[in-house]
Amino acid sequence: MSKLEKLIQELCPNGVEYRKLGEIFDCRNGYTPSKANSEYWKNGTIPWFRMEDIRINGGILNKSIQYVNEKGVRGNIFPENSIILGTTATIGIHALITVKSLANQQFTYFILKQEYINFIDMKFIYYYFFEIDKWCLSNCNISNFPSINVTNLKKISIPLPPLEVQKEIVRILDTFTELTAELTAELTARKKQYEYYREKLFTFDDNVEWVTLGDIAIDMYRGTGIKKVDLSEKGLPCVRYGEIYTSYNIWFEKCISYVNENLLSNKKYFEKNDILFAITGEKVEDIAKSCAYIGEKKCLAGSDIVVMKHNQNAKYLSYALSTNFARKQKSSGKVKSKVVHSSVPEIKKIKIPLPSLEEQERIVKILDKFDALCNDLSIGLPAEIEKRQKQYEYYREKLLTFKEKQ
Repeated sequence: MSKLEKLIQELCPNGVEYRKLGEIFDCRNGYTPSKANSEYWKNGTIPWFRMEDIRINGGILNKSIQYVNEKGVRGNIFPENSIILGTTATIGIHALITVKSLANQQFTYFILKQEYINFIDMKFIYYYFFEIDKWCLSNCNISNFPSINVTNLKKISIPLPPLEVQKEIVRILDTFTELTAELTAELTARKKQYEYYREKLFTFDDNVEWVTLGDIAIDMYRGTGIKKVDLSEKGLPCVRYGEIYTSYNIWFEKCISYVNENLLSNKKYFEKNDILFAITGEKVEDIAKSCAYIGEKKCLAGSDIVVMKHNQNAKYLSYALSTNFARKQKSSGKVKSKVVHSSVPEIKKIKIPLPSLEEQERIVKILDKFDALCNDLSIGLPAEIEKRQKQYEYYREKLLTFKEKQ
C-alpha cells in the first residue's frame, strides 16, 4: 500500500468533501493599466502577467515579462498564491502566481478566502485546475470574442481532501513534472547543439557557388484557396499555409488534411521533392517558413503557399532554408504587424550555397540524425518526453478523482 493510499484510508475512508469554487475563492478580473500613461509603466516593480508569460515561463510564476508602477494599481494588488485563469480570448489556460501581482483582462483571479488558508495547498489547486481548464474549453461562449461565464464557473464543485493528502498528491505530481522538465532542458540543449552544427555544415569555402532560388527553380507558383469548410476526413491530401508553421518541420511524407478536389475550381498541385513556403504569417522572424515534401502522392497546395520545383536534393534545400542566414533574408525589410507577407519575387531572391549533389546528400544524412533526435516523436528525447507527459496526465487525473463524502 502506498503512502497516499494509507493517508486516504486513515483520513478520508468514506470520501472527501466537495466545495464550490465560489465558496473557496474570491474572483476578480485582471486589467491593464493605461498604456497611454507612461507613469504607470516607468520603473515598474509589480509583476503584470499576460498569456505570453505562461507560454514562455510555464504555469508557476514569480516574475513577469512586464512590470507596472504602483501608480497604475486600482485598489489593492492581487495577493500571492493566487490562480489566474484565462476566461476571455484564450480560454482554459491557468497559472499559479506565487507573488503579489496584476494580470491583464484575459484573466480571472482566484484568491483563496481567509477561512480556507489553513486547509488548502495552492499547489494542489494548481494541479486540479487542469480539470477546470477542460470545463472551460467545453463551456466557452462561441462568438467573435470567446469567453467563460464566470458565474457558472464559480458553481463548479471541487474535492477538498485533508491537507496531508493534498500535499502527498502534490509531491507525486511534482516528481513527474520535474522529470519532464529535466528531459525538456536536455532536449533544449540538444537543439542548440543541432543548430550549431547545422550552421557549421553550411559554412563553405569559396569553391562552393551561391545561387538564388530563382536560379535553380524550374517553376515557382502560388497555391489556391482551400477553406476550412472544404476539408474532409478523406479525399486528396492537401496543405494549408498555417500547417507549415504548426505541423510540418524540415520535411514531411504525409499530409494531415484532406479535401474533396471536386469542390475546387482552380487547383494547384505539388509533388514529391517540391519545396513549400508559407508566405503569410504572424511573426517577421518566421515568415516564409519552408519544408520539403518527400511523399509519393500528388497533393493540393492552399492559398498563401508558394510551391517551388527544382532538380536538387529537396531535404538539402529545406535544411539550407532553415539556417539563420536564410531566415534573415526571408524577414529582411519586413515590418512587425498583425499579418506579415512575402511573395514569389522575394522568395526567388533568397541566396543559398549549392555544393554538388553528393555533398548535399552527405549533409542531409548528418542533419537527419540530429533532426530525428530533436523532433522525432517515435525515438529519442521527444518520445520519452511525450511518454512522461502522458503518464503524468494519466496519474494527475487519477490522483485528483475522489469519492464524494455523503
